[in-house]
Amino acid sequence: MSALNPGETAATAACPAVTTMADRAGFDEFVVASSGSLLRTAYLLTRDPHLAEDLVQTTLAKAWFARRRINGDPAPYVRRIMVNEFASGRRRRWRGEHPTADLPETHSPASEPHTDLWHALANLPRRQRAVIVLRYFDDLTEAETARALRISVGTVKSQTARALAKLRIDPLLEVN
Repeated sequence: MSALNPGETAATAACPAVTTMADRAGFDEFVVASSGSLLRTAYLLTRDPHLAEDLVQTTLAKAWFARRRINGDPAPYVRRIMVNEFASGRRRRWRGEHPTADLPETHSPASEPHTDLWHALANLPRRQRAVIVLRYFDDLTEAETARALRISVGTVKSQTARALAKLRIDPLLEVN
């Protein structure tokens, strides 16, 4: 693994800075460079691959319209759009299920790694989950997380403490 430059996090190293997103080429370059990282973050927030893809698509659509206002590295701005979109809960779920007599095959929970952790994260309130994902999965500092969520560093600390306290007592994560 290569060393990070001073002031660079793992998230920003995965997505090199784009000097301008004002033109289509700059935006396309950003999307190609950061789509994997954005999809991973979206999956960690939603726990559903289809919802994660929808969240990334919505995020990038909003970033496209705001591209002329973005100066410097667009990753923090786009990440903020994503977390705000996720936390707002404005997105409607698709309710077009069709009943059927035959149930589809299910996979066993044992085949999925970290299933208990995903379920425990799902039990957290949206803002607490967003703080945990940005801090521990995207490896952002408290200050970077605060900027991404447009909250104070103190709020990041308190939300992190509350989330970790809930995770500590969550029966899903109980060590036998």
